[in-house]
Amino acid sequence: MSRTFNIAADCKPGLHYMVDLHSRLEQIKGYVDRGEYLSINRARQYGKTTMLRALNEYLKDIYYVVGMDFQIQMSGAKFRSENAFSVAFARAFVRIMRNLNVVFPEKMEQELNQLQEAAREKSEALELVELFQRLNDICRESDRPLVLIVDEVDSAVDNQVFLDFLAQLRGYYIDRDRSSTFQSVILAGVYDIRNLKRKFRSDEEHKWNSPWNIAVEFKVDMSFSADEIAEMLKDYEQDHATGMDIAEMARLVYEHTSGYPFLVSKLCKLMDEEVAGSESYSGVKEAWTYAGFLEAEKILIGEKNTLFESMVNKLYDFPELKEIVYSILFTGKESPYNVLNQAIATAEMFGFVKNRNGVVTIANRIFEMVFYNLFLTSAKEQNTDIYKAALQDKNRFLYAGHLNIELLLERFVMHFDELYGDRPDKFKEEDGRRYFLLYLRPIINGTGNYYVESRTRNMERTDVIIDYRGEQSIIELKIWRGNAYNERGEEQLMEYLDHYHLKKGYMLSFNFNKKKEIGIKHIVIGGKVLVEAVV
Repeated sequence: MSRTFNIAADCKPGLHYMVDLHSRLEQIKGYVDRGEYLSINRARQYGKTTMLRALNEYLKDIYYVVGMDFQIQMSGAKFRSENAFSVAFARAFVRIMRNLNVVFPEKMEQELNQLQEAAREKSEALELVELFQRLNDICRESDRPLVLIVDEVDSAVDNQVFLDFLAQLRGYYIDRDRSSTFQSVILAGVYDIRNLKRKFRSDEEHKWNSPWNIAVEFKVDMSFSADEIAEMLKDYEQDHATGMDIAEMARLVYEHTSGYPFLVSKLCKLMDEEVAGSESYSGVKEAWTYAGFLEAEKILIGEKNTLFESMVNKLYDFPELKEIVYSILFTGKESPYNVLNQAIATAEMFGFVKNRNGVVTIANRIFEMVFYNLFLTSAKEQNTDIYKAALQDKNRFLYAGHLNIELLLERFVMHFDELYGDRPDKFKEEDGRRYFLLYLRPIINGTGNYYVESRTRNMERTDVIIDYRGEQSIIELKIWRGNAYNERGEEQLMEYLDHYHLKKGYMLSFNFNKKKEIGIKHIVIGGKVLVEAVV
């Protein structure tokens, strides 16, 4: 059976195309060898389960690894009391140890049997203190150190019993120089367990402490690099002989995903299974091209999947996240990265943003386009006059399969002047880019994509990159600050065109000088053509 690109549950080397996890596994083993406890919190579908299952195999010759999944083995009812949790945990623990299929030392076997007996049906004596005493006995009699790995701890984060479970782990960790306990404990999920809080006593309303403050910071980068993506594509190329430019395709995938594991696999899967064989791409040779990549990206951004649904839900569950994302996309205001800022920390935990040279930015281009589409297709935005104008104009701009950017700018200038030209006092700087994107989106929707180049996103300048049927166009949006500033902008755009190997670029300036001259003009600089539009 041929391998596929996987986006569901964990990846398995014999079934799926995967990046090489060895270096990451070795780094995590270092934590385990040092006896450290840690929390692996990453956004949804970031490869946590795949990593933990691979880690289980990687460590099994040195440690007894007890790998649990709280979603599978600990249903919500198991957290209703200490007894219910302790019995369920003990049963799962014993079953996993038995499934290791090894012969344990005699005294260790006796302790396992005693834990199993204590967790018999309707056992009411086993609570957290007794559970950990028996786990302590097992660790003491073991001929190998024990490692506890718990995946999907998110299912328990709101439960007091779970917090008390963490407190027990913490207590034995602190006392590990005098008492046997787990060599290492790894708790994985989306939420950072280190930030959970608990009260010392019920009457202490304002005194909190973290039961998992013993956990070290997990510094292993779980995103995929361009080189790692290239190695995965080499495996695919050996099986399919597409003739693709592997390095260039890996660069494209990385640039648009920033190595987010689900997005990497999803784009590759779409090119392999949906783009290849479609009406415009007869096979894999045609699909694994720049145009095929853009087609896969268009499909991805337009689909409804669990990751995107979760992202949208989080924006409404945490209003401060919505404010951060909107501000980054539309206002151009730079937010300094500060991990102590709770809103920024939460946005980063969910994978929405990242720290780029000390500034908060959207994590990747795919997410950026998803967020833009979310904001620009709200009922409120679709009811604006500029959006309605775009719907009326959308069929004007296509000729022989090409998008006429110059005509698009001409029409936008005309509509903008008619609708907003006489009220600059009500116009905010972010409105310009928002109105232009509102106009652009329905015109290219379903055929092209757009994104904002984060390196140029600021209060004064924003470069919009349009990908339409394999052709790229760059439009610089800016607020008019005078001729000298405008000339500097022209020079910057010329440099940017060099980077993208383009001969023609576009500039859209929002000028509120009463003596302004609106319209379109052409400038030739260094053999390149710059189309400047002023509103």
